[in-house]
Amino acid sequence: MTREHNWADNYTFSATRIHRPASVDEVRSIVAQSPRIRAIGTRHSFNSIGDSPGDLIDLSAIDPRFAIDPERRTVTTGAGTNYGVLADYLHRAGWALSNMASLPHISIAGAIATGTHGSGDRLGNLSTAVAALDIVRATGDLVTVRRGDPNFDGTVVALGALGIVTRLTLDIEPHFEMRQDAFEGLSWATLLSDFDAVMSAGYSVSLMTSWCGPIVTRLWVKTQLPEAVLMTHLGAFPTDEPSPVAMPEVMHRLNPFGVPGPWSQRLPHFRPEVVPGPAGHLQSEYMVPRANATAAIAKLRSIGDRIDDHLWTTEIRSMAGDGLWLSPAHGEDRVSIHFSWRREPDVVQAMTAEIEAMLLPLGARPHWGKIFHSGAEQLAPLYPKLSAFRELARSCDPGGKFRNEFLELHLFG
Repeated sequence: MTREHNWADNYTFSATRIHRPASVDEVRSIVAQSPRIRAIGTRHSFNSIGDSPGDLIDLSAIDPRFAIDPERRTVTTGAGTNYGVLADYLHRAGWALSNMASLPHISIAGAIATGTHGSGDRLGNLSTAVAALDIVRATGDLVTVRRGDPNFDGTVVALGALGIVTRLTLDIEPHFEMRQDAFEGLSWATLLSDFDAVMSAGYSVSLMTSWCGPIVTRLWVKTQLPEAVLMTHLGAFPTDEPSPVAMPEVMHRLNPFGVPGPWSQRLPHFRPEVVPGPAGHLQSEYMVPRANATAAIAKLRSIGDRIDDHLWTTEIRSMAGDGLWLSPAHGEDRVSIHFSWRREPDVVQAMTAEIEAMLLPLGARPHWGKIFHSGAEQLAPLYPKLSAFRELARSCDPGGKFRNEFLELHLFG
């Protein structure tokens, strides 16, 4: 059979069979009968986290069956639904998510399982919106785990190790309007001296930049209307050219700048109806403790010329801390430093290893779904609840049905 590839085409899945069930009952039957199985989402991972030595199961054909509970302010939907589809439904119903990732194309369950994030000083990553999950265990039994239940904090960001998540309930809020604006002219010196002022300048702030120039290339500031944003006190001024990447095809993929619009069309960077790109790039990302963010940025600036030789762009964002065991923001506020690399696999492997060696001593945690190198021994000190999660995984899946090479290397050791 033809092997499946991930979105960036830098990984080929080893699984020989992909199931595409049309119902949760089918999922239960497939899981019960399969000796080894894992869920596959929109394939927007850059490593082997989504692979299986046995079968894969794709939930995207299952009806999302949206259900809004206005009293609890939640929405329940299928795990294989992507954020763009959910956002459109909520927008039309007068509701909203508080946060979204850059890409609305990614699946809800995949983003949550890996601790993927949006941006905002006061906002947790996407997994913090989870109020409940339905999970098919290794036996085929369907269980629901709710916020407040024992081990809930260990179940949300679980890397697929506890079972196949089939439905999720997420917190929502009333619909709101936003705008996003681009700024330039912010010096690195100002950023490092007034980091908190820069990152708190809007509802969500992204620094889109290269490393060796005198200024941060662009700031993208998203504000919840009717708030206004001014950056002149920090030396930054508005620009009509939002993209820091000199590629004409980038702009038509981005949501509009400088004009009001619904949250669903301003929180994500990219438009849901346009295929995201460029596909010919690789990604790595590290979540650094907020207290160490400026030290991490200074270290990276010291090798900025070598980074820039192989980089499309870097995005720097912030997120609030949470209590989820394997969340990259567990226990404290974090700053994400994300690298979109040119498609040079050998160079990227070497550069990311060098960057990782610089950042891990500062407490940086790699994004579970992107290129990184540290094994379980190196990651264990960074995750205080890792041993508790291992025990939870063994109790939920004693036969290792949901294990794969990635989990053995990076989680169980």
